[in-house]
Amino acid sequence: MKPLKVALADDEPLARSRLGRLLREAGCDVAGELPDGQALLDFMQGPIELDALFLDIQMPGPSGLEVAAELPRAVPVIFVTAFAEHAVRAFETAALDYILKPIGADRLGQTLQRLRERQVPARSGADLHPHLPGAATRYPVKAGDGHVFLDLKRTTHFEVEEEVVWSWCGGQRHRTSWTTLAEVEQTFPKSGLLRVQRHLLLRPECVLGLRPIEGGRAAVRVADGVELEVSRTATPRLKELLGL
Repeated sequence: MKPLKVALADDEPLARSRLGRLLREAGCDVAGELPDGQALLDFMQGPIELDALFLDIQMPGPSGLEVAAELPRAVPVIFVTAFAEHAVRAFETAALDYILKPIGADRLGQTLQRLRERQVPARSGADLHPHLPGAATRYPVKAGDGHVFLDLKRTTHFEVEEEVVWSWCGGQRHRTSWTTLAEVEQTFPKSGLLRVQRHLLLRPECVLGLRPIEGGRAAVRVADGVELEVSRTATPRLKELLGL
């Protein structure tokens, strides 16, 4: 298996240097060591492909949580911080892991093992049901002890929480068999799904209304009582797709 290619951001030089050293000693290819959140966002505008980002939470400029929400493409995020109270918000952003400082080699090794396990290609919904009519537009969700099949065209969005992907239809959410949004994208590569947050995939066709919110972001209504926030980086693309 090829080495994990990672980048990290931490405003504390000693902590940044130590994490970089630990990652290299664990066999990782460290592509970037950035001093703050904005530097990392600028770094991510390039064509580089990464297996993970390690982010401090409290940094000058955008915090690690804000950086995770504004990433231009999906990359697994691991938060590294001295403050345990940020854990809940971290996992709300679909973070892969949350490591408290000072970082130990054993604890870091557990996280890297999870990342390596994710490199094994997941079976898509179409792979699981190769002979099912309409497999390209339908997918299974759990219903009691069994499954029912939902049509993608009735789905407004997908969200991931703690490695469980939920689909939303008719204002209700349903548990799928996927563990990452990347698996959803691989199953429906030509469906036009748009990543509007790290943890949210939206079907633009289902948007009922859009309003601007602070920070250059937008809020979209997809069903009665269901409104989603769109990241600053995804807002221009969504508006373009909606003809705004």
